[in-house]
Amino acid sequence: MICSICPRKCGIDRSKSNGYCKSPEDFVLARAALHFWEEPCISGKNGSGAVFFSGCNLGCVFCQNEEISHLGKGVQVSEDRLVQIFDRLVEQGASNINLVNPTHYALKIARVLERHKPNVPIVYNSSGYESVETLKRLEGLVDVYLPDFKYTRADRAMRYCGASDYPERAKKAIFEMRRQQKTDVFDDKGIMLKGVIVRHLVLPANTNSAIEAVDFIADELKDTYLSLMAQYTPCGNLNNFPEINRKITEREYNKVVDYAIFKGLNKVFIQELESSDKKYIPPFDLTGII
Repeated sequence: MICSICPRKCGIDRSKSNGYCKSPEDFVLARAALHFWEEPCISGKNGSGAVFFSGCNLGCVFCQNEEISHLGKGVQVSEDRLVQIFDRLVEQGASNINLVNPTHYALKIARVLERHKPNVPIVYNSSGYESVETLKRLEGLVDVYLPDFKYTRADRAMRYCGASDYPERAKKAIFEMRRQQKTDVFDDKGIMLKGVIVRHLVLPANTNSAIEAVDFIADELKDTYLSLMAQYTPCGNLNNFPEINRKITEREYNKVVDYAIFKGLNKVFIQELESSDKKYIPPFDLTGII
């Protein structure tokens, strides 16, 4: 496969070598288990059936999942095995199948879901650095889109992930996601069955960027849910990035939340600052994979 799945368009034959995402053509998974730390309408009481894919097409320097996103921890699984993993999570009572960081496998995932779509919602939980053309291939297969809108400024995106085009690419991707899922639908237990939730991780010393993310939702997608995340935890080697080598402060986070209220947003998820703790990073110990 000559890969052009994401905006990086490496043009690499992934059956022979790896591109920017450091991933082969076959699925590499690090964990598949019930996960209770998503937004309430995603996790519910039973937990979200989170399937963590190794590799990443974005590669943020501060990634809390660096063990899989940067270092590639995981094992290869077949399409048939992935179907079995989905079914086992449903049997365990998962509120949904939550595809975590699926972008670089999107076309293979589409093929799997065309063969076998579980009877719970499919959640596409991504960095937001997506190709619209690839997203169109997922139409009718993905029920809930859960994208990040990480960076509003090209210089920040370039500094932290080497993708100066991230802001514009992410905006176009989110518009496409909203086109596919025009309305938000919930069951009687409050679980999202269809819809879009845009996440923004508030970074230290970046509250002005966070406010711009709020503006984007308020001005362009006001009826879309926004999740303002306080869980930033410095991970990896950030010696060259001193401005983000700390947790956010209560003042920083409240500034962004207050601004969202000022803008009239009433579909906003917020977090406790206590969520900024490495104990919430799941162990990538191949649970549910082998």
